[in-house]
Amino acid sequence: MKKPDFPADEATRLESLRALQVLDTDAEERFDRLTRLAQRMFNVPIALVSLVDTDRQWFKSAAGLDAPETPRDISFCGHAILGDEVFTVNDASKDLRFSDNPLVTDDPNIRFYAGCPLKALDGSKLGTLCLIDRKPRQMSQGDIEALQDLAGMAEKELAATQLATLDDLTMISNRRGFTLLADKALQMCARNGLPATLLYLDLNNFKLINDTHGHCEGDRALLAFTELVKSTFRESDIFARLGGDEFCILLTGTDAAQAEDSVARLRYRTHDFNDRLQENYLLSFSTGLLEIDFSDTPYDIESLICQADKLMYQEKQQKN
Repeated sequence: MKKPDFPADEATRLESLRALQVLDTDAEERFDRLTRLAQRMFNVPIALVSLVDTDRQWFKSAAGLDAPETPRDISFCGHAILGDEVFTVNDASKDLRFSDNPLVTDDPNIRFYAGCPLKALDGSKLGTLCLIDRKPRQMSQGDIEALQDLAGMAEKELAATQLATLDDLTMISNRRGFTLLADKALQMCARNGLPATLLYLDLNNFKLINDTHGHCEGDRALLAFTELVKSTFRESDIFARLGGDEFCILLTGTDAAQAEDSVARLRYRTHDFNDRLQENYLLSFSTGLLEIDFSDTPYDIESLICQADKLMYQEKQQKN
């Protein structure tokens, strides 16, 4: 049996998957409708919306299968997310990659598999819409295109979930997405005795950019600053555009001194950006830095954001 490899963008892929906040949620008719339709269209006993997590594939919808998940290392979907096209196995019992796979030798006795990768908005492969049969078969080109059409519908449903927690312009978390992710991250830090620091960033004189150069240029400035933030902080840090020109970043496993170092790197990169592009305006920002005291429990993420906001405002007033 061949275990599936990990995609080159595995860390980013998992971050996109977790940001959906869909793993281990209840069944939803919008996904169940698609798997039932796939069952009927292709006359297969099993159709799944499968999301590939760190060490499992979890089924958001499972028509014809009772198991809620299976290990990733024996999954067919783990192989399917490595490519862009529909991944097919016509007869798993005769395929060296799968012939001794427990999903083939035991229940559900897979022979035929076809999985179309489901992409997040950033292009990451989240999982598949897949078909399973207990007897060998082949897919025609028309079948493949029909499966791709259904997968596109599943992607739109996942995107709707993702967009509810993403900022429309920058495509990083919005306030709702940030509070959901930050709350879970803070629980992890508190449980494991790790420090955490919250940063509140506000662009200086941003209204002047909009008033002088127009809102399109203001949007470009926000996108540029977002890229500076993403390139400065770690993938494990949680950052969001809360609205307008205000950003928030949660640094887990990071104390105040370490967070100050990160802010200094962001200031350096912002200055470098200004020097390189030589726009008619300069990007700069004010910061509120709050090291979180886990002895003060229960903590409230909105209250922490407000505290960091006040600290940022104090710094902005001092600059003025």
